[in-house]
Amino acid sequence: MTSFNLQSDWPPAGDQPKAIKKLVQGLEKGFSRQTLLGVTGSGKTFTMANVIAKVNKPTLVIAHNKTLAAQLAQEYKEFFPNNAVHYFVSYYDYYQPEAYMPVTDTYIEKDAQINEEIDRLRHASTQSLLTRRDVIIVASVSCIYGLGSPAEYEKENLKLSVKQKIDRKALMQKLIAIHFERTNADLTPGTFRSIGSLVEIMPVSEKMIWSIVLDARGIASINKVDPISQKIVGTETDIFIFPAKHFITNKAEKDRAIKKIKAELATQLKKFEKEGKLLEAERLKRRTNYDLAMIREVGYCNGIENYSRHMSGREAGSAPDTLLSYFPRTKNGKPDFLTIIDESHVTIPQIGGMYAGDQSRKKTLVEFGFRLPSALDNRPLRSEEFTERVGQVIYTSATPSTHERETSEQIVEQIIRPTGLIDPEISLRPIQEKGSYRGQIQDFIIEVKNAVEKGGRVIATTLTKKMAEDLSEYLKGEGIKAEYLHSDIKTIERIQILTEFRRGTFDCLVGVNLLREGLDLPEVTLIGILDADKEGFLRSETALIQIIGRAARNVLGRVILYADNITGSIERAVGETNRRRAIQQAYNKEHGITPKTIIKKLGDITEHLESEHTKAVKMNVDIDAQVFAKDPQKLIKLKEKEMSKAVKELDFETAAIIRDEILVLKEQLLK
Repeated sequence: MTSFNLQSDWPPAGDQPKAIKKLVQGLEKGFSRQTLLGVTGSGKTFTMANVIAKVNKPTLVIAHNKTLAAQLAQEYKEFFPNNAVHYFVSYYDYYQPEAYMPVTDTYIEKDAQINEEIDRLRHASTQSLLTRRDVIIVASVSCIYGLGSPAEYEKENLKLSVKQKIDRKALMQKLIAIHFERTNADLTPGTFRSIGSLVEIMPVSEKMIWSIVLDARGIASINKVDPISQKIVGTETDIFIFPAKHFITNKAEKDRAIKKIKAELATQLKKFEKEGKLLEAERLKRRTNYDLAMIREVGYCNGIENYSRHMSGREAGSAPDTLLSYFPRTKNGKPDFLTIIDESHVTIPQIGGMYAGDQSRKKTLVEFGFRLPSALDNRPLRSEEFTERVGQVIYTSATPSTHERETSEQIVEQIIRPTGLIDPEISLRPIQEKGSYRGQIQDFIIEVKNAVEKGGRVIATTLTKKMAEDLSEYLKGEGIKAEYLHSDIKTIERIQILTEFRRGTFDCLVGVNLLREGLDLPEVTLIGILDADKEGFLRSETALIQIIGRAARNVLGRVILYADNITGSIERAVGETNRRRAIQQAYNKEHGITPKTIIKKLGDITEHLESEHTKAVKMNVDIDAQVFAKDPQKLIKLKEKEMSKAVKELDFETAAIIRDEILVLKEQLLK
């Protein structure tokens, strides 16, 4: 059995060895739920990588957004370069779900733009899970949404072997049966082309070509070909070609499903007619019959996932197959994999909230004849269904919520950082003017100037986007170089702003909730939390602790909470921070450790944006122009190879930039 091979330049330190040992022991004892309470900067991901290596089980890591998932996937890839680490998120660049608003009689058709590269990575994830055990899948919450049956997906894969008796026509028919498309142009994932006795196939999970050479006896050879250079890079005697779509059904199952859909349609039409809903009946009849015709002829239709219950033969109301269905099970059907839920205080509520919103929208579609009732079974998992399907779980968070605390059989604390850094010192100051005190803004301005004079950077958190914008402008008027940052600013621009902040182009960053999780800014020596006593989501105990943690990467880090009233959240957040500080200080004293500010090279924050091939793109614009003038197709192929390399490295921002370049080049070529 292949095992996980963890590679790192440093051993576990601080609280990491103790946390690793306790978590592994908990898994061995059969604990179904554990929590790693790890403070910011304590290396929770490295701890979990060590747990994975020791437990040696396929692992699912769930994050609450695509960006965090990509960051985690990059980290796990570095820790496990010789194992299968994959990225599984929603494959939509843009997604407008199908919906109907009865009040205005407005039907919104499903509109989606699928990112083919992410779709390819999804297939790579499921194929790895079906063929090996040393697999780590880093996923967003999209992992609880419906996916095709793994049994059908695996059963319908096409095995090709040298000396296999098959002719060109039969091979093409088998490829079409598993949803590959024939093309005479350049191959893309999920397509094939036939030239004489040669059939070339590009699997849906990777950008390489299988060149199948046929002769009178069948398959003469199988070669692996680079799509750009067209050079043979390897040969195989046996290969497996998985279906080009996750929703796959054989002919017998398809015929059975069509009968079930027809029966359901007849039942629903009678119901509508009885209720006098003639418009709804006609609408449903027309749409469903069109979909049935498409399924009958090509085995697929747009929105086929809405018929997934019939396609997979499930009972009404039963849970759909999801990514979790592709993970291994023991002989008695229990989950045989580890699940890590990152930033669980955010991710768990997100998982729990998906079902209700989905059902509300689909019930309206069913009621007004846009979908059959079985569409309700194309849905995300409910909380209890998710719990049943994940087996042993480790939550990781600096601020575990009530759910984690109540369900965990063990809470393991990781308070001591390998760097010896302690949590920041906290000051409480009033908001309003009092005597010689001029209020939170004027006091904060003085503190900012003092911090900047000593070479530090400052973060301010406000309650609204407008307040962030206004405060940054006011600070500029006071001679402070400041910028604001919030969710209206595009991702790449956000990264650039953060880079300029670290570089010292400006000194104070003003934001809202965006500044809570995931920022690694060791230059920050001061954080000002304005209006800290305004109880609510942005000033809850969890939010305050997360914000305070942003100042824990610098030995000079400190936090000022501006509040006229000491709320329960403030009291608990300050109490917890002081508790952690006491533990950290005692540990440092006992072990003679002098805390040191984290040294992080400036390029780190934009490595995924300013990677080597991106720099090459910027430096070689003139060369590109020359190549395009001589051979446009060659330049486009080179760009596609660069994009594939970026995606393989989980460098999605760069891939998006190159993809846009390719679109422009293709438009120029058409002109």
